[in-house]
Amino acid sequence: MTIPFLIPDSATPSGGTLYDLRLARAWPGLRIVALPGAWPCPGPAGTRALERALDRVPDGGRVLLDGLVACALPEVIVPHARRLRPVVLVHLPLALEGGLDPDTARDLDIRERRVLESCAAVVATGRWAADHLGARHGLPEVAVVPPGVASAPLAPGTSPGTPPRLLCVASLTPRKGHRVLFEALRHLTDLDWECVCVGPGRPPPAPAGVRFTGPLHGADLDAAYDRADLLVLPSLAETYGMVVTEALARGIPVLASDVGGVPEALGGTSRSGTPGMLVPAGSVEEWSRALRLWLGDPRSRHRWRVAAHARRATLRGWDESAHALRHVLDQV
Repeated sequence: MTIPFLIPDSATPSGGTLYDLRLARAWPGLRIVALPGAWPCPGPAGTRALERALDRVPDGGRVLLDGLVACALPEVIVPHARRLRPVVLVHLPLALEGGLDPDTARDLDIRERRVLESCAAVVATGRWAADHLGARHGLPEVAVVPPGVASAPLAPGTSPGTPPRLLCVASLTPRKGHRVLFEALRHLTDLDWECVCVGPGRPPPAPAGVRFTGPLHGADLDAAYDRADLLVLPSLAETYGMVVTEALARGIPVLASDVGGVPEALGGTSRSGTPGMLVPAGSVEEWSRALRLWLGDPRSRHRWRVAAHARRATLRGWDESAHALRHVLDQV
């Protein structure tokens, strides 16, 4: 018997969507049910689709819900929680999304708390995220199921004599911090570099040398990683940062904001050193300084690359993530 896994029906790639789909692929015991709507504000059609999906679960049955689907609709989830065993997988607390006005953020926070308090279990995608959710909503226990990563060949990067290439894989939203990255790059016009930004959204103003590709999938995304020398992730808020481990799986070092669960994704030091650097979120000055260090010092680039190759061997696969989630659901 499979467990329904209710997720947003979205053609726009995101870390949360990829996590859901890869987890279900690794564990056939999950059955994806994609719900229409602009979640977490789905409108009447999306709300009805959620209600119908929950109505089909027999009394006492287990159901797994993506937090985007569940957390904004306590009026739907709480009544069903009295007869079902719902488990909510939270990728990002709703109020942490960038660009929200204070009243909207406060309302989403209250709604999320009501939903999570009613559920049989709550799952977060990392230790930092679990601790944050527990403290934010007074939850006695939050399970941790970190993302896995698929094995990948080492990325060759750019050829000698060509400008080093930075790669940013992130939706073009305020929370991802592209503005900070671009301001930092404007201070580095005396150095050779190019920066490729992959992700959905409207491109913001950027300095010369920055190129936007829009969202990429499959072989096209693999090719973008293959040609990268450094992954940059300037997020202002991040519960984990799957693109960090996606880069490390290819031996690509990382420069990222020291925020949320990103240090967890980057991992600790090894004999080879740290596979990158963490800098304060939102600090143009610190981002500029770190980029100048990496761009201007070939020895630093080599050390980071060697450490990234070492970190690559320690990454967990999606089968381990699926096993961890199955253990949580078996306890419900």
